Amino acid sequence: MAEYRFVDLKTDDRLATFLPEQPQIGVDTEFVREKTYHAELCLVQIATGNMIYCADPMGLDAKNDARARALWEIMTTPAWVLHSGRQDLEVVYQTTGILPGEVFDTQVAAALIGFQPQLGYGNLVNELFDVELAKTHTRADWAQRPLPDKLVRYAAEDVQYLLAARDLLAERLDKAGRLDWAIEDSMDLLDVRLYENDPAQAILRLKGARNLRGAARAAAVRLATWREREAQKRNRPRQWIMRDAVLLDIAVKRPDTRRKLGMTPGLAPRTLARVGDDLLRALTAAGNDECDYRPPKRPDELQKAALKRMQEKLSGVARQLELATELIAPKKELSAAMLGERDLRIFRGWRLELLGKQLLEILEGR
Repeated sequence: MAEYRFVDLKTDDRLATFLPEQPQIGVDTEFVREKTYHAELCLVQIATGNMIYCADPMGLDAKNDARARALWEIMTTPAWVLHSGRQDLEVVYQTTGILPGEVFDTQVAAALIGFQPQLGYGNLVNELFDVELAKTHTRADWAQRPLPDKLVRYAAEDVQYLLAARDLLAERLDKAGRLDWAIEDSMDLLDVRLYENDPAQAILRLKGARNLRGAARAAAVRLATWREREAQKRNRPRQWIMRDAVLLDIAVKRPDTRRKLGMTPGLAPRTLARVGDDLLRALTAAGNDECDYRPPKRPDELQKAALKRMQEKLSGVARQLELATELIAPKKELSAAMLGERDLRIFRGWRLELLGKQLLEILEGR
């Protein structure tokens, strides 16, 4: 096990003295999110060439405290090497409003040289270095303080091999002519749109709302937007604010009085007392909304034929590259392209040259 240290970022400035000199660092995070809307960042593991720092960020407010923000800006100066880093970047961005300027994701990189997509970090370390990592604390309470040393040690192992894995994967990718692909796909993770939950788009996360139309759809949009804002404001999970089934029932029935609203199955009296007026206001506002939404139509025969040809092209390219088809273009992305969407990854970067242009020819009937 490499040497590791626990660092309390509230009182210890040692990271600020040498991190700017590091070209890259291995990074992982530990967080809890079962009882909150936003995940609570509990630990940031940082691997340099010869040391692992397990940094405690709890109690820092990077969005409102100048010292905390300056520290995070220093911590995001080097390039970050992560494994399956989307959730780590999400919690860091939502906690601090800051992202690193450059990232390299070893899970992304491994998939591009033929490893199984979504390969876990432990399995990657085992494949590359023949080392078996412990899996004894996967359900640990990372918010507890003081944090037991056994958890600090366990957390440190999650970054111990990141830099070495990055170097080995980069070497293999370079030989295969795919290093630029891994860099491009890794850098896509820095798109802040991935981590911003717009309340106006909450309807897309409401299970069961897809087939609602007309007034019921308009009501569901208003109610989902209200719930998202309420969840953000109170920092509680959406389902704790109101379960999907209850919200949908209200949207379909659209009660216009507190008494009728109170008859909704599953709506607790205390919830009615606290937010009943908010719900009624949302329903009243929805009554003035125009809703021309229609669920997506089933593809016609021409579209089905085009989709089949696209899938055949994709399969051929994937076989040639010895990569999973989902890695190049997920099925939902092909379907979206068939329905007219063009702001898709298949039409950018290395995918455009390998396959995207051929798909565009199919879609344009050539």
